Order: sequence, then structure tokens, then C-alpha cells
Amino acid sequence: MPQIVVLPHHILCPDGAVLEASAGTTVCDALLQHDIDIEHACEKSCACTTCHVIVREGFDSLNEAGETEEDLLDKAWGLEAQSRLSCQAVVADEDLVVEIPRYTINHASENH
Repeated sequence: MPQIVVLPHHILCPDGAVLEASAGTTVCDALLQHDIDIEHACEKSCACTTCHVIVREGFDSLNEAGETEEDLLDKAWGLEAQSRLSCQAVVADEDLVVEIPRYTINHASENH
């Protein structure tokens, strides 16, 4: 079973985490199942960017991003080449290292 290494996030996962995820599970669902409360304002329907993650290792093992996801990612805070919406990124058979950005568009507008 693939592992997802979650890098430390100041609020959601201060010490980081290593969790197991079944192939076919989205990164978002895997995080939520392990009590990492990543924001998902659109209820995982690929209509916002609040579940944005950066896949530091294992990016190429994920399913390909669709056009809607790519368009939304253009609006994500802290966008990088290996950014994905975690609600759309499906775990395959390779381990992943995932970073949850410090802010989402929702948090950036509310806090700064």
C-alpha cells in the first residue's frame, strides 16, 4: 500500500505525518481519513483551489490533471509545477511526498 508523507504544516499537521493510502483514493480523501483536515470548500467537486497541494515526490505516478483542474490551479496561491488539487489527484502504486501550502485563497483573503 502506498504511503503519503505529509510535510509539516503549521496548522493542519505541525509535525508532519506518514500515512497509508489505498491505490485509487484521492490525496484529499487520504488526508481526511487520517485526521488531516485539509480545506475542501467545494466538497471535492473540482470547483475551487482550497485543497491545493504540492507533490514533492511521486508526481508522475498520479493520474493526469484534467482541463478544469489545470484552469483552477492557475488561481491557486503558491502555484508550482508540481501542484495538484488533492481532490483530483488519485494515488497509484508509488509513495508520495506532499506539501500543503501555507495558505489557500480563502485563508489568504481572510488573514492577510
